[in-house]
Amino acid sequence: MELLSNLGLGFQTAFTLTNLLYALGGAILGTLIGVLPGLGPVATIAMLLPSIYSLDATPALIMLAGIYYGAQYGGSTTAILINVPGESSSVVTAIDGYSMARKGRAGAALAAAGLGSFFAGCVGTIIIAAFAPPLTELAFKFGPAEYFSLMTLGLIGAVVLASGSLVKAIAMILLGLLLGQINTDVISGTPRYSFDIAELTDGIGFVTIAMGVFGFGEIISNLGRPAEHREVFTKDVKGLWPTKQDVKDAFPAVLRGTALGSILGVLPGGGALLASFAAYTVEKKTKGREGEVPFGQGNIRGVAGPESANNAGAQTSFIPMLTLGIPPNAVMALMVGAMTIKGIQPGPQVMTSNPELFWGLIASMWIGNALLVILNLPLIGIWIKLLTVPYKHLFPAILSFCCIGLYTLNNNNFDVYMAAAFGVVGYLFYKLACEPAPLLLGFILGPMMEENLRRALLLSRGDWTTFLTRPLSMGLLIAAALMIVVVMLPSISSKRQEAFQDAD
Repeated sequence: MELLSNLGLGFQTAFTLTNLLYALGGAILGTLIGVLPGLGPVATIAMLLPSIYSLDATPALIMLAGIYYGAQYGGSTTAILINVPGESSSVVTAIDGYSMARKGRAGAALAAAGLGSFFAGCVGTIIIAAFAPPLTELAFKFGPAEYFSLMTLGLIGAVVLASGSLVKAIAMILLGLLLGQINTDVISGTPRYSFDIAELTDGIGFVTIAMGVFGFGEIISNLGRPAEHREVFTKDVKGLWPTKQDVKDAFPAVLRGTALGSILGVLPGGGALLASFAAYTVEKKTKGREGEVPFGQGNIRGVAGPESANNAGAQTSFIPMLTLGIPPNAVMALMVGAMTIKGIQPGPQVMTSNPELFWGLIASMWIGNALLVILNLPLIGIWIKLLTVPYKHLFPAILSFCCIGLYTLNNNNFDVYMAAAFGVVGYLFYKLACEPAPLLLGFILGPMMEENLRRALLLSRGDWTTFLTRPLSMGLLIAAALMIVVVMLPSISSKRQEAFQDAD
């Protein structure tokens, strides 16, 4: 009963005209920055922080939260339509979503992503309301050793996720880990592998690599084909909505993705990103119906699962921020900054000292998710119109948007040149039949793995057995080892090769 009365207070706060308008504004802005390549919620929220000085705390946080989960929706749109993931958590969506678009099924992919995201967002919000304290205790049990083991499991999962050769998948992950080492050492403050190039001392940006390898690489590979074989989006669209069979296939994937995202979103270090990769891995391992489209060739489960997972993860990442004052990712760190600007001390006392803010923010997430569905589903027809544009007109526009987005990252041409170089690398990957998604996961998780590895060893005074003496860490490492053993079994290996040959 207490939960219902608290939610009643939340909806009473969220349904004021001012708060509704800010929720709508945040959702629209979030979708827009998700769709535009190069702009992300971190940069946008950082730019908007000065503007919240004149706002009350509740509408300010409602707007910033709307930008965050709105960007999760928008990021899938460009991933599906033009193979440019607008958000890091949309990288996996591009694999099957873009294949569906090429087959004239972009409408079904966008609808699956939108409806899956809405369902996951609503469930994630219920979990925040009902289970914030126990889930926070789970996050407390994760120390540096556990995070390192979890990320190791994530990388091994990415090998399973990748299409084709295991050797190529491992090589891509290692390349991603190496690229992630180009930065300034956290402990000593010494630049590493920057070759005296000032721009590399902060590392290579995720957006630079994602746009280069996915966006530019795809354009180069398309232009490298003869005109009659070139990828053009003038095919008939087979319908804006998923078929009954699509719904039957996608719904279990949405449930699995929501469950995974809800758990992984609580954990610091990119819960939504890890959740989307984990959900895709789970879908590939889950037996589908006979005759379904192979993964990597436009399987709707490969869109619905990860999109549900990243939205559930985006919602539950609010739990440690709201209940402990511990930000699990960069966006939540900015939200903590916003609360501090408004004179609110983030932590357990927010729920008791400022219940209107706490429950009003939670209620606004339901409203925001509903607004996003109402906004985005009618827009599917407009997005589909993009696919009727001949490729010779479309690719210069994609290039222009990407270059503008890249330049605005740091107001520097260097990022544009780097993305162009990675475009050539992406074309080589295409020619060598290498899947670029594991490279991006390795690149993102590499610095975080290193940081947690060093922290764990510092705390244990150099004792490597700390990873095996802590039960949770040992369990995750055993799961990773079992995954390697299972994938290397001759029967599994041969079946895997057959599956990918069928997909090709």
